[in-house]
Amino acid sequence: MTAAALGKVLGGIPGLSITLIESEAIGTVGVGEATIPRIHAFNAMLGLDENAFVRETCATYKLGIEFVDWLRPGHRYVHPFGRYGLDMMGIEFHHFWLKAQEAGESEPLDSFSIAAMAGKAGKFARPRPDQPNSPLSKLAYAFQFDASRYAHFLRGYAEKLGVRRIEGRIVDVVQDGESGFVDAVRLENGETVAGELFVDCSGFRSLLLGQTLGVPFTDWTKWLPCDRAIAVPCELGGDHEPLTRSTARPAGWQWRIPLQHRIGNGHVYSSAHMDDGEAEDLLLANLDAAPIAEPIRLRFTAGYRTRAWEKNVVALGLAAGFLEPLESTAIHLVQVGIARLLTLFPTTAFTPNEIARYNLEHENEYRDIRDFLVLHYLATERDDTEFWRYCRNLEPPPAVAEKIAMFESSGRVFRENNELFTETSWLSVMAGQGITAGGYHPMTDTLGLDETRKRLAHIRQVVSAAVTQMPTQEEFLTVNGGAIR
Repeated sequence: MTAAALGKVLGGIPGLSITLIESEAIGTVGVGEATIPRIHAFNAMLGLDENAFVRETCATYKLGIEFVDWLRPGHRYVHPFGRYGLDMMGIEFHHFWLKAQEAGESEPLDSFSIAAMAGKAGKFARPRPDQPNSPLSKLAYAFQFDASRYAHFLRGYAEKLGVRRIEGRIVDVVQDGESGFVDAVRLENGETVAGELFVDCSGFRSLLLGQTLGVPFTDWTKWLPCDRAIAVPCELGGDHEPLTRSTARPAGWQWRIPLQHRIGNGHVYSSAHMDDGEAEDLLLANLDAAPIAEPIRLRFTAGYRTRAWEKNVVALGLAAGFLEPLESTAIHLVQVGIARLLTLFPTTAFTPNEIARYNLEHENEYRDIRDFLVLHYLATERDDTEFWRYCRNLEPPPAVAEKIAMFESSGRVFRENNELFTETSWLSVMAGQGITAGGYHPMTDTLGLDETRKRLAHIRQVVSAAVTQMPTQEEFLTVNGGAIR
């Protein structure tokens, strides 16, 4: 991703050369990868044809994440992309929904989301901005794809832009004796590759930023106790909904990411509450079809490097930090890091102001996503295992506590400093996880209860009608050339 983006945006600078070092001998986690709608901005920057991208990566579409058994066993809800309902009288839609709920209505929030209802029906269509009065005009979507194929696709793209790729494994790092800047890296075959700016994409090893420059890691295990994962793909089976699914398990959760050619599966869990063998058995017992590879075991610690940019090294992806993929933010964190690097791209002077700004935004991004993930664990009725009892008794980070307190007192939801997850996302998870609003905006009472119910019913009907007219995901893929051949 980094080589492709830098090659596209900076490739015309005189004298600039970009070298990509990677080793086929170092394995990657080839699981199905789920994304969020911001991936459109990255792919658009590269000028990728969406249908070709979908076809080459065996992608499916994604309208949200379905959470199963998180509030309690047997309960499910969707965190959808896009918005709920329609704001009325200058007041956010959900306040009218809360008013109706207080009056005894039981229609779930999902019913007012085109993304949630289409996802559960297995339907998909691209947004229709030419139909401003239709729920389809507000539809937002992302993708689920084969991460290894995406990497291969972008590698070829980068090489066509003039990026030089070197096959090899780094065994040594050469630093300037006075400044500590990285001057070069030495490969296993003895070749030395010099550079002025190094981007560390070495995964959990954090070879340059962590090991060489010694940038410390901030551990968030007390809030996000899961520290293990087992991943395994399986044959196609079950439903083909354009949704990522997260199912709560006794000591964590299981992901399900349906692609065109297989399903990506994984079990994220706390090693303090479940051993590896039990975790693997639980995953294999809950697949939709036969596994097609051996399970891969991963170890990690939730947290981030306190500085993602140090001297002349910028770390991206796992080298910069790790947050479990509960809300499909892994690729987003890479791509937002790339965008930030392009915005603050340095001269060889490496002035501290740009570096400080990069690191501040890096920290804020990780912290904001952490807070949203913590909400899922904290707000639950589950007390059936030691793990869930630990989670529901967590002391929340201050920002999470404030958001919950605001919702519980007045039904209000707010977004802080342009954080990644919007008011709709916080509302979705707070309502879905059973947090009860203590009221609603008083201005909604200027609309009578009968009229409120009538309008809500109309919105549900319009959403339902729009879903009925949408093609299935398989039909859409076939007609638009995105289906694999």
